[in-house]
Amino acid sequence: MPGVSNFRGILSRTALGALAGLLSAYTALAVAELVAGLVRPAAGPVTVVGGAVIDRTPAAVKDFAIRTFGENDKKVLQLGILAILAVIAIALGVLALARRRTGAAGVLLFGIVGSSAALSRPDSTGLGDALPSLAGAVAGAVVLYLLASKAVPAPAPAYADGEGGTHEWNRRGFLTAAGVTAVAATSAGALGRFFTARQGQGAVASRDALILPKPASPAPAIPAGVQLKVPGIPSFTTPNRAFYRVDTALSVPKVDAGTWRLRIHGEGVTRPHTYTLDQLLARPLIERDITMTCVSNEVGGPYIGNARWLGVPLADVLEEAGVVPPSRGGKADQLVARSVDGMTLGSSVEDVMDGRDAMLAVGMNGEPLPFDHGFPVRMLVPGLYGYVSACKWITDIELTTFDAYDPYWVKRKWARRAPIKTQSRIDTPKPFARPAAGTVTIAGVAWAQRRGVSRVQVRIDDGPWQDADLAAQAGVDTWRQWSYRWPAAPGGHTITVRATDGTGQVQTEQRTRTIPDGASGWHSVFVTVA
Repeated sequence: MPGVSNFRGILSRTALGALAGLLSAYTALAVAELVAGLVRPAAGPVTVVGGAVIDRTPAAVKDFAIRTFGENDKKVLQLGILAILAVIAIALGVLALARRRTGAAGVLLFGIVGSSAALSRPDSTGLGDALPSLAGAVAGAVVLYLLASKAVPAPAPAYADGEGGTHEWNRRGFLTAAGVTAVAATSAGALGRFFTARQGQGAVASRDALILPKPASPAPAIPAGVQLKVPGIPSFTTPNRAFYRVDTALSVPKVDAGTWRLRIHGEGVTRPHTYTLDQLLARPLIERDITMTCVSNEVGGPYIGNARWLGVPLADVLEEAGVVPPSRGGKADQLVARSVDGMTLGSSVEDVMDGRDAMLAVGMNGEPLPFDHGFPVRMLVPGLYGYVSACKWITDIELTTFDAYDPYWVKRKWARRAPIKTQSRIDTPKPFARPAAGTVTIAGVAWAQRRGVSRVQVRIDDGPWQDADLAAQAGVDTWRQWSYRWPAAPGGHTITVRATDGTGQVQTEQRTRTIPDGASGWHSVFVTVA
């Protein structure tokens, strides 16, 4: 049946075109990864395009991604980019069956998009960042052109059967070429990962070799009783491996401590200075237990953790540079911190110099900062949400004004100033749990950094508020655990919690979104008592 045979031939060639497109995209990414490993890993096309997507994504969409995917939001974005690339690659591969040059030109166009994204990144180092995307695109275009030529059958000779002997030869030739391409691309990608790992070895070695000095001002001893013996509530001190991570870095910067520098300059800075890590470590260090909270933390959310931080008092460094807070006649009211990846965060100068333990942190829970949390140095200001205070991989501090400059998140409609709100959370029982009737222990944490927590109350359904038992408080900058023994009766019940801070202010019931300055409202869980 000629019609069926023709249809099968078209379907077969279409599948070969799709495979050619996918192999061209795979080759492009592998070669780009290889070149990025030689030039600069952060200039890889998926990283720079992903960064450009993040920069141009509305704040509400970012907030949705964090709520929905949590700390996997970056992986989801990268997988999304790869999925879109795969679909386009398939389309270009099929197109190349009829128009090889057009299909190859489409691959080159994506190289231009990737190189433009690389050059637009705030941490771009120049034209070299465009090389990975361009080199990958050229390799991908060549592969698509050659594979597409193999996928198109030549006219069969007169003595050939209906299928055409040359068609069969082309198919075998295509599969051979495809196999060679896949092996070569895989090798290039592996080599790229090897070079990328080598570029980070110096940073890893510098962290492994770093010995943190003892603090001149050690953290006060943690009081007995800060940790309740209730299953289901978090540890008072959050282990580094479990500490939340929310940032925009698709590729975690690996900064060599030996080459790292911090520049302090700007308005009102009479003595600009550039510090090495050794110079910072030679200064008197402070050690403090401080709870950090992300502004993207929903009511009852997980983006909060407590650690013992070691660092240089930020106010001392600023004063050494001649900085004076606005309340004493200083010119600058905003401190803009810049990361090695180009991120900018803006803090109130008044806040960082008002006596709180704002610091340039070098240690976390007794060890150098993990790379995920800002090695070798990050900024930390108790009482402020991270997006206005906690610059990781910090490399530059510029003194300016709120009127003169909007940092990254402020440009995206988040508030300029963001003190942490009084919040509380129920950790046990979990939502929709089915505890047995009798005494049920309800427990969780509450926080109001810079004010402390003085009271926590629990309400069952629409009943009266009952005082919970409070664990010992380690300080006004840390969270506080609480528990309540509930005589639970069978049936469905809603448990609600609220906290009162050290100033006597009761946590508000009013629900607000995380945008623009943090969520508020009471946390509730529904359980069914068996």
